[in-house]
Amino acid sequence: MNPAEFANIAKSEQNFWWYRGMQRILFRLLDPMAGERRFERVLEAGCGTGYLSRVLAERYGWKMFPVDLGQEGLDHARRLGVERPLQCDIAALPFRDGAFDLLLSMDVIVHFPRGEEWRPLAEFARVLAPGGVAVIRVSALDVLRSRHSQFAHERQRFTKGRLIRLLADHGLTPLRSTYLNSLLMPVALAKFRLWEPLTRQAPASGVEPVSPWLDRLLYVPLAAEAALVGAGLNLPLGQSLIAVAAKPCGSTRGSS
Repeated sequence: MNPAEFANIAKSEQNFWWYRGMQRILFRLLDPMAGERRFERVLEAGCGTGYLSRVLAERYGWKMFPVDLGQEGLDHARRLGVERPLQCDIAALPFRDGAFDLLLSMDVIVHFPRGEEWRPLAEFARVLAPGGVAVIRVSALDVLRSRHSQFAHERQRFTKGRLIRLLADHGLTPLRSTYLNSLLMPVALAKFRLWEPLTRQAPASGVEPVSPWLDRLLYVPLAAEAALVGAGLNLPLGQSLIAVAAKPCGSTRGSS
């Protein structure tokens, strides 16, 4: 990821409408799992500033292991008091086979060149314990690539079918997948495919704060989607995509 984006994320992720909305959706997916079983060790593969790891530790009492390649993000994590931040490549994780009960990776594998996404996924499968769960979120649909995508050094986007196949190819059984940030998709298409090209906008961060009234307005669709996802509905299209997959009990795939 573009190192310059870490400062923008650190400035915005606690209050910006997109982060609040996507976090609310994530909670609706994680709450039932957290109620059904205890996750002893949880890896966040590509933790950025570490803020989400801190939030998850506080909400669920999980022992989080946040890792990231970018030192800039980890510096923010340490300032936040995040425990155990570690700099490493998620395609070469320094953990033993089967080390984690739960793995989360939020919008990270999109930064790998297309054709190399198998590298982190193979590592995710390796470090998950049999019966462990992976929750992976990615940017969706090439038509929605934006100036922000360019600025953040996003290298690929996914469809639901391709992400599910990749998980299955690495021995992970898909349990659920849904597109997200769907209700605002018409607005995004108009902005990314019409307005930005017409105005010849340069690549720039998309997480800069907006007026409070607009922030509240943009948050409403994501809050509605959180309710839909929490009710078990999967959205057919959207700007993001999230998948939940499990490593079968007794699986030795990914182990040395």
